Amino acid sequence: MTLEAAARNGRYPEAEPLDRADLGPVAEEELDFRRPPVFDDPAVERRHRKERLAGALRLFGRFGFEEGVAGHITARDPEFTDHFWVNPFGMSFKHIRVSDLLLVNHDGDVVRGRYRVNRAAFAIHAAVHEARPDVIGAAHSHSVYGKALSATTQTLEPLTQDACAFYEDHGVYADYSGVANDPAEGRNIAAALGGNKAAILRNHGLLTAGSSVDAAAWWFITMERSAQAQLAAKAAGDTVPIAHEDAKLTYGQVGSEFAGWFQFQPLFDQIARSEPDLFD
Repeated sequence: MTLEAAARNGRYPEAEPLDRADLGPVAEEELDFRRPPVFDDPAVERRHRKERLAGALRLFGRFGFEEGVAGHITARDPEFTDHFWVNPFGMSFKHIRVSDLLLVNHDGDVVRGRYRVNRAAFAIHAAVHEARPDVIGAAHSHSVYGKALSATTQTLEPLTQDACAFYEDHGVYADYSGVANDPAEGRNIAAALGGNKAAILRNHGLLTAGSSVDAAAWWFITMERSAQAQLAAKAAGDTVPIAHEDAKLTYGQVGSEFAGWFQFQPLFDQIARSEPDLFD
């Protein structure tokens, strides 16, 4: 109940008195600051990754990143590391629950789940997970501004603070040759990604990778928004890029894997609270 509503009812919530003498700073170690969880049970870690994956997919649906049946996010299994969890083929991001997720091996076989896997999801993500043992999560979708940027000769430029997360840390796959159903195409995309956190797939869209599902999802969300900002800025007139040294400094501040993980937490909190059926 708001203070105004309480007043109309003739009562107020209990007020907190303050005394200036008691307004000393709270010790740093007493303040909450979230850190990535550490697990000693692979089953518990598996459940955690699947919940983050389902939440990330719901968020992609909420942000309008769906284009029919295109798009996928994966999470490497913590125990069977040559397997990954992925969304079912043909199911809306907005409806996906933990129980809907598929476990796929690196031959493209579904070993847990009730649905078919998107062949492009297998081709791209299997290659990325195989080439990058450090990658836990990877995300790809046909989002509007990512597609638009991919249809130009541009890379993501350091025009904003947020875009600096990708400064000198994204590749380009320039050889579009149709839907990426062929494992060889997936390997070419993984090679273009290299050791970076992201890649622009020319005439296709964006791909991001991270040391957690959280980071991979956040990198995609903020890369899509940065692409939108860049396209809008260039359409408005001449742009002013951030200088190299400042862009590198900012990259160190906003481009770490921890920063990616941390930025995702409020979004996951939102979707978990508003759509708790994702945990089913």
